[in-house]
Amino acid sequence: MQNYILKISVLIVGIVFISCGEVSIPKPYGYFRVDLPTNNYQTIDTLILPYRFDMSASAVLEQHPEPGENYWIDLHYPTLNANIYCSYKSVKNNLTELTEDARRYVYKHSIKADGISEKVFSNADKNMYGILYDIEGNTASSIQFVLTDSTKHFFRGALYFENVPNKDSIAPMVEFIREDIVRLMESFEWKN
Repeated sequence: MQNYILKISVLIVGIVFISCGEVSIPKPYGYFRVDLPTNNYQTIDTLILPYRFDMSASAVLEQHPEPGENYWIDLHYPTLNANIYCSYKSVKNNLTELTEDARRYVYKHSIKADGISEKVFSNADKNMYGILYDIEGNTASSIQFVLTDSTKHFFRGALYFENVPNKDSIAPMVEFIREDIVRLMESFEWKN
């Protein structure tokens, strides 16, 4: 019996010493690595559209069929699972209404946004004026923008990712596409 108690005692002490090794620490949650392509641009100038601009070679231009709207397009980034949805409207003494509609769409994201910043864009030589909205946080849209000549044309774009938003995981892709949007805005021209 004593021998039995001794064996159990040695076993318990052995288990205690073995279990007192390193404390296991849970690994932090990781994200997939995304290899971003280099920024190469091409000018998009079709006979159909009343505007032209430089577009990233990483994006694919797609027609966006919408009843009564001939000039709506999508810039699809297949490798990044993202789209810039673009709409065009003719200005017919309704610039204030169009601008406020665009602003309302941006500020719908304020519920989830950590902050919304506006950067004014102006190019008097091209008669181009606009605003770039950076929407920070876990929002459905990270960047939106508007461009207008304030008399005839109004163009609006919004970046969306086709997955659940997580600002940490999509941050590099947002920054990459933001550069493309800035280039689009700087190169944008009305044809008439």
